[in-house]
Amino acid sequence: MTDNPEKGERIAKALARAGLCSRREAERWIEAGRVSVDGRVLTSPALAVTPASQIMVDGKPLAAAEPVRLWRYHKPRGLVTTHRDPQGRPTVFEKLKQSFGAALPRVISIGRLDLNSEGLLLLTNDGDLARALERPKTGWMRRYRVRVHGRVSEDALGGLAEGVTVAGITYGPIEAKLESQKGSNAWVAVTIAEGKNREIRRVMEHLGLQVTRLIRVSYGPVQLGTLGAGQVREVPRRILLEQVGHLLPALGPEKAAMKKAGAKKGWAKAKPKTRPSYKTKAKAKPKPKARRTKP
Repeated sequence: MTDNPEKGERIAKALARAGLCSRREAERWIEAGRVSVDGRVLTSPALAVTPASQIMVDGKPLAAAEPVRLWRYHKPRGLVTTHRDPQGRPTVFEKLKQSFGAALPRVISIGRLDLNSEGLLLLTNDGDLARALERPKTGWMRRYRVRVHGRVSEDALGGLAEGVTVAGITYGPIEAKLESQKGSNAWVAVTIAEGKNREIRRVMEHLGLQVTRLIRVSYGPVQLGTLGAGQVREVPRRILLEQVGHLLPALGPEKAAMKKAGAKKGWAKAKPKTRPSYKTKAKAKPKPKARRTKP
């Protein structure tokens, strides 16, 4: 056991990675005396542990950390993206528990969608991955289809590319393009890098437009696709390693092994399929028969 936080990882993080609880819950468990390390009951979460540490929770050994996983979830309207809501509104995680139970481990969301927003919400069992993908510098853009009420000015949308300040809050560059306008209703495609609280709704209101529907269709390379409302699909392991393996050191060895295995199977040398050619060679014209001449 070590009290040097530069070695190993914090005990609360180790409990969370094992899938037992969140870091905040782990800290409460520690303060309640439910956690011991190497035979010593902890009273403070200010402790780092290593793989050699013997961690016990309620007298039972801590299970090994779960592998990092990522899921796509089509969030319906009317759910709050939080584990507990003080107003008693239904939450994403309550709905997931009701629908999938033990089939889905304890997960957290990567970013949020507000009560009346819908579409792609990424879920993971790893807090480090969530924090990495939420950072703008990671480069994962969030794309939305937004239905608005009002007459859209394409010039005003284009001006958002320089960023905008609304009610004292500065928003970074926003890519917004008009898809269609029918009467007083329009659809706008919006791409943002950060996703501050209610960013799209506030910026559209700033332009004199009322958002009546907001759907997130992609988060970085992950697409909503044909996933139905309320459905969950896990991102395949190979794609997970290709897309986020460089963000988490713990995934480095597994990603390297995947690349090595892929090279042996010829993935690296595989050539893209080309469409077959339907052209046919012209048939050679038959040679004219030699005429017989009379002797």
